[in-house]
Amino acid sequence: MNAMAHQQPPFAQFLGMKVTHVSPERVTAELTAREELNNRFGILHGGALMALADNLGGTATTANLKDGQSTTTIESKTNFFAAVPIGDTAYAECTPLHRGRTTTVWQTRITRGDGKVAAIVTQTQLMMQKPGG
Repeated sequence: MNAMAHQQPPFAQFLGMKVTHVSPERVTAELTAREELNNRFGILHGGALMALADNLGGTATTANLKDGQSTTTIESKTNFFAAVPIGDTAYAECTPLHRGRTTTVWQTRITRGDGKVAAIVTQTQLMMQKPGG
């Protein structure tokens, strides 16, 4: 596994994500729905859920990178099913749907504290050679 996968970007800390498991097959995390992430209706902003999933997909892809490679999201689709109230926690699990030579496709299932599915995010990550890599 690529060791860079354990190094979360500053944005993850800014959002308040807590990554709880990292492997090439699965990444999990938690995000507390706090007031700063409120969408003005007392629920976690959908963009925060999308950002959580995007970070996990990037982390999962990074876990699968070879030396000299980097990754970027090239597509993402989110379906929202239930709101996550402020004060609750969003739990996310990211697993692969496809792991190819140049792209990976990940599905992140986000649930809230009562176990109800809040969102499902499917994203495609492009794996690239770093310049000079």
